[in-house]
Amino acid sequence: MPEGTVLAFDFGEKRIGVATGETLLASAHPLTVINAESNDDRLAAIGRLIDEWRPVQLVVGLPTHADGTPHDMTRLATKFAERLQRRFKLPVALADERLTSLDAEARLRETGRNSRSAKPLLDAVAAQLILQTWFESLHHVNLAPPAA
Repeated sequence: MPEGTVLAFDFGEKRIGVATGETLLASAHPLTVINAESNDDRLAAIGRLIDEWRPVQLVVGLPTHADGTPHDMTRLATKFAERLQRRFKLPVALADERLTSLDAEARLRETGRNSRSAKPLLDAVAAQLILQTWFESLHHVNLAPPAA
């Protein structure tokens, strides 16, 4: 894996949490939450982040049931990852995101935030946890390159 910045996404139908980290440090940090209605607006916001951060890798959280079986959001997150790869021509990895939202809520509560004040940060912290999980995993599996 090349050294540099990685952007991670916690995909949701209403919001997309974004986190950043550096491959050398293998440490993730919440960055922002994208609140955009249309796919074009979402991709434009992501494009601005990519222009600013110049990542060498993108990571998308892959939601599944607790037992690892896929559900509707699994398909949507995979489609989102494929769209990112086609649009930005960067390697995209999928990372297990089971329970990251619950973990993010717990971490924000530990900082003294209630659910209302934590809500704007929740998706970005979930993206941070997705990226941290990816950094800590032994095997990074990228999506296949787009067909020419």
